[in-house]
Amino acid sequence: MIIKQISVFLENKPGTLAEVLSVLDRHNINLRAMSVADTADFGILRLVVNEPDIVEQALKGASLAVKTTPVLAMKVSDKPGGLLAEVKKLTAAGINIEYVYAFAAPAADEARVVLKVDDLDAAEKILNDKADGGEGPNFYW
Repeated sequence: MIIKQISVFLENKPGTLAEVLSVLDRHNINLRAMSVADTADFGILRLVVNEPDIVEQALKGASLAVKTTPVLAMKVSDKPGGLLAEVKKLTAAGINIEYVYAFAAPAADEARVVLKVDDLDAAEKILNDKADGGEGPNFYW
């Protein structure tokens, strides 16, 4: 499933994550996934939330640099090779994975994965194709 991811560009200093999370809290936003990539001076906070349009406006209103990016979100089996099988399909089709972040949901025996790829529509079609006899990933987030 193609979803909206919010990227927030933050100074690498104490309190910046708390500032973003406070904005989410004030707007009753459910944080579903996040990732931080950092350098010495700044970080990129990537968020998957229940209301991306509201979050984008709220963070911009808090004078934060924000960008919305479409990404692919899916469930995979939480077992060895669960993600590998799906990545191999993309690799075989020549689709580049720019970045990925994931987390497991042990109670459900599945993991959630967010992928930024260079061709979202093709990747979604390939991963959802059941013609190869497999079940394909579940795109429900």
